[in-house]
Amino acid sequence: MLWRMLRKYLKPYKREMLIVVVLQLVGTIASLSLPSLNADIIDNGVVLGDTGYIVRTGALMLGVSLIQAASTITAVYFGARTAMAFGRDVRSATFHRVIEFSSREVARFGAPSLLTRNTNDVQQIQMLVLMSFTMLVAAPIMMVGGVIMALREDVGLSWLVAAIVPILVAIIGLIVTRMVPRFRLMQRRLDTVNQVLREQTSGIRVVRAFVRERFESSRFGRANTDLTDVAISVGRWMAAIFPAVMLVMNASSVAVLWFGGLRVDTGEMQIGSLTAFLSYLIQILMAVMMSTFIFMLLPRAAVSADRVGEVLDTEPSVVPPSDGVTELPRHGTLAFEQVAFRYPGAEQPVLSNVTFAALPGQTTAVIGSTGTGKTTLVNLIPRLFDASEGRVLVDGIDVRRIDPDTLWDKIGLVPQKAYLFSGTVASNLRYGKPDATEAEMWEALEIAQARDFVEAMPEGLEAPIAQGGTNVSGGQRQRLAIARALIRRPDVYLFDDSFSALDVATDARLRHALAGVIAEATVIIVAQRVATIMEADQIVVLEDGGVVGLGTHDELLETCAPYAEIVDSQLAAEAS
Repeated sequence: MLWRMLRKYLKPYKREMLIVVVLQLVGTIASLSLPSLNADIIDNGVVLGDTGYIVRTGALMLGVSLIQAASTITAVYFGARTAMAFGRDVRSATFHRVIEFSSREVARFGAPSLLTRNTNDVQQIQMLVLMSFTMLVAAPIMMVGGVIMALREDVGLSWLVAAIVPILVAIIGLIVTRMVPRFRLMQRRLDTVNQVLREQTSGIRVVRAFVRERFESSRFGRANTDLTDVAISVGRWMAAIFPAVMLVMNASSVAVLWFGGLRVDTGEMQIGSLTAFLSYLIQILMAVMMSTFIFMLLPRAAVSADRVGEVLDTEPSVVPPSDGVTELPRHGTLAFEQVAFRYPGAEQPVLSNVTFAALPGQTTAVIGSTGTGKTTLVNLIPRLFDASEGRVLVDGIDVRRIDPDTLWDKIGLVPQKAYLFSGTVASNLRYGKPDATEAEMWEALEIAQARDFVEAMPEGLEAPIAQGGTNVSGGQRQRLAIARALIRRPDVYLFDDSFSALDVATDARLRHALAGVIAEATVIIVAQRVATIMEADQIVVLEDGGVVGLGTHDELLETCAPYAEIVDSQLAAEAS
């Protein structure tokens, strides 16, 4: 998966990668030539006392050093830009794939895991790419070039290179194989920490209300300890790499000086050549050590690539049509034809054999006890899910055949859990209509019974809204969500239990104000309170996922026992 991802997302940057390789080649060749020049200074300048030769060769070494530095700096610059662009592209691809997911895929991965995969996991892969451009490209060039240059200086010591390098590679390989499963476990435990932390921050009021701070602290402590334990285990193996490399490097230096000194003593080797050979051996081992950095990153990056690739390779269960309908003939006609829906792995369907129609200018209410599939039914209309059986029709066309943008443009959805985005009141309203004017926003706020409290805010439409709308009350959040749907004037309105946080008086004023606006639209209202839906043109009663009643309030009181029970229970509760 890692190789496939690198090949795909680095393909647009072939020119930059070629520049990096060429510059690293120039810089490495320059670095490899320095020990040889230094040997010439010792053998032909210092030993013979030729000051002029020392100056000339030293000047040449200075020039080579400048070339080496300039090449390396430029290579790192282009490598860093390419690595950052690679990370940007992978994050963008992951984000857009998640945006395509239906609620089914989001629930499968979980929001905390998706956040980790698009941030921490992508960062691990990006770091591998960066280190590869800055170190790994130069490492094999330096290793091969170092061997060649060392053999040029003295073949008699070449057996040291042949013995030392495999030992170092074997030690690093042993450590890396121990780190791979621990990196995989660490990413999973990081998901758990994110999940626990996200739950606690989102539900802080519930935690405090039930005095569960100590329990939640303990739960986070266990998750954090699990992550810490595996991170310490990884750290121990990682810490073992550098002492092992330094031990091999120091032992090899002693061996070169020992055996090289014997050859110098017998006249088989010059002092300058011994110095150069030692430098080349150190460069070879440094190349291996640079590769070690990559090997340290490779296991974790490979695990992260598998996790990111799992998201990218997951096909959404709700797939846009290849040649979707972009023009709809009528205005908001909605119909369910023997619709059934079953969650993956569930024994029983959530909805079964649901059939009814809703027409423009008509308000259709959906009511039923908790868990009867009311929200699921509403979510089938904008294709947050796709029906397992049957068809959902908008303007006589199956929603699965309609272009998503065309479908969503006809629908104004107020979800069961009103969610606001960080920004301002105006920016949240413009989610419904990006080019909305101030007059249109104030009109939508007035209809949604939100104008009073927005005007009371010092900044008005520019009043700040926190993430999730946590700085406003539940009722205010709900009314802003309703205004966001109203501002686009869609043909179909979907109110999924959108009046639950409103008091009875505000609910009545809102429904009265809505009457004129939605008079020609198709309206679906999911509600728990009978008072909210009594005046609906038709009421759909759900029980156990099926339609058990369809008609007006008065008709259902006489013909539908479940509806009559709901009405009686609410009237009894109000009377008490």
